[in-house]
Parts: sequence; C-alpha cells; structure tokens
Amino acid sequence: MSMKRLLLAVVLAAGLSQGAHAEDKAILQLDWIPTGEHAAYFAGQQRGFFKDAGIDLTIVRGYGSGDTVNKVAAGAAKFGVADVGAVLAGRAQQSVPVKSIVAVYTYSPHSLFILKSSAIKGFKDLAGKKIAVSPGNSHRIYFPEVARRVGIDPESVTWVTTDASAMAAMLIAKRVDAAPFYSIHQYYQNKAATQAGEEIVALPFVSAGFAIYASSLIATDETIKTNPDLVKRFVGAAVKSYAWARDNPVETCKLHVQKNPEVLQDECEASQKATMGFIFNDHQRATGQGHFAKDRLADTWKAVAESLKLDASWNPAQAIDDSFVP
Repeated sequence: MSMKRLLLAVVLAAGLSQGAHAEDKAILQLDWIPTGEHAAYFAGQQRGFFKDAGIDLTIVRGYGSGDTVNKVAAGAAKFGVADVGAVLAGRAQQSVPVKSIVAVYTYSPHSLFILKSSAIKGFKDLAGKKIAVSPGNSHRIYFPEVARRVGIDPESVTWVTTDASAMAAMLIAKRVDAAPFYSIHQYYQNKAATQAGEEIVALPFVSAGFAIYASSLIATDETIKTNPDLVKRFVGAAVKSYAWARDNPVETCKLHVQKNPEVLQDECEASQKATMGFIFNDHQRATGQGHFAKDRLADTWKAVAESLKLDASWNPAQAIDDSFVP
C-alpha cells in the first residue's frame, strides 16, 4: 500500500471512529402500540433526523403512560412518550424522578369508545357499567373528574384491567361497555368494529370541559442533569420530526408502515392527520412549540389532583423542564 493510500485509510478510520464514538444509543419507549399516532417518530428515525443529531434511536412499544414513566425512571429507556398526568401523579405521589421535557399534545384527546348499538348515549349512562383499562392508563386518572362534572359517582363503574392491545376487541365483543382511547384512534378501531357489524362512537373528555395537556416526551432527572446535550439533541430531532410529518403525511405513513407492517396505510394516515391537530394549533402557536403554559399546566394538575385526591397546592412545575425545546 502506498503512503498516500495508507494516510487516506488512517483518516477514514479516524473519522469512522469519531462518528461511532459521538453517536449515542437511546431507546424511546412509546405509551402504547405503534399506531399512526406515533408515525412522526418512525419517520424521523428513517429520515435520519435522530442520526443527524448523533443519536442511534431504537423505538419500542409501550403499555400505558404509567408503565412508560416507571420504565424510564428505572433506566429501561432513555426517553419516553407519556401523558403529562401520569408524570405529575408519579412525581407528586412517589417522587418518581421523571420530567416532561416537551408538551406534545397541547390539549387532551382522551375519550371513551362505546358501541352505537349499546344503551350508552353519554357519560351519565356509564353508571354501573364495565370499562376496560390498561395498567397506568391516564384515562383512569381523569375519569373521576369527568364523572363528577357530568354528575355520576366515579365509583359506580367497574374497571377491567387488561393489555392495551386487547381493549378494543373486548369492547367489540361486548365483554365491556366502554374502553378508553385517544379520539385519534377512532378511524381504525371503527374499521374492526364494522367488520363485526358494530359501530364505535367516541365520548370525548373535552366535552366535559377538559382543556388540559396530554402526551409529552419524558426523561429522568439524572439524564437531564448529566447529559443535557443528549436531551437537547433528542428534543430537536423530535420537534423536526413533527414538522416533517405535518408537511409530508403520506410519506410519513409509508415510512411508518415499513417499520410497522401491521398498520395499514389508510389507518395510519387517518390517525396521523388527527394527531397533528393536537400538536399544531392555536395554543401551540401562542405558547411556542413544545412549551408548557403556566395556566394550562395548573389546570392539568388541578384535574389530576382532584381525580386522585392529592394536594392541589403541590407545584406541577417540579415535573416540567421544557428548556431544551428549540
């Protein structure tokens, strides 16, 4: 080998070594199965936004926001997608060392799905009924407040704990009377119901006066303190992914389906389109992308505190750090 080729090989090897050394491995745990709601993350991963930020990102499914909060706290994942309510509750009740670092959904898509063929026409009809729920599901945190707002006893319903992926099937099979989902998922869940001769109707929590934060990105206090540069790079790539997904919905879902072939293109597009409305809206434009407004955060904590009978004077800002948002 000539001296020139040898020097070139050394330079290339050094460059590869530096790149490998600079790239951080990180797991992002979702809050549920990878539906079209999560398409932006998979599209951002495949478009190279996280890699460009020096992050080798792995995305794994979740089992409810509460479970994601606990797993991120335990170090099983570096980052997570979890409802702000689950973060606030974990922090206030058990001092779980996790914070929300990005406000993803600026208002709540929480809802209960029911069958049109049932006798349930509104929240008041749920008294004495059975509702499916996954462990740590944020809907259960908020339901007592919704129940009180509509005038029924929160204890009058029976919660049936199951895996998140089984809730819709239980509802369609009429093993339960209702199941909690983000309204984002109505399109594809209704497709399954239609095949069984049923139709799914959504009862949005917002119809009971709920205007609170929902989905957020989370990280531990330790990660925020010891590796703020990683957090900043991750947040920047995530925010870039949201914008790209908004502007390229069809391509976003094509990339998502490539990684998650169990998701159909039309189902992804319907969920992804609905998701963008919770991320990009008037509140987001007024507050700034990913940032938490003090008044809505206070309202969110009030709803959580009232639902779980916690000290309403506790400061929810202890569970928030949106300083990494560009």
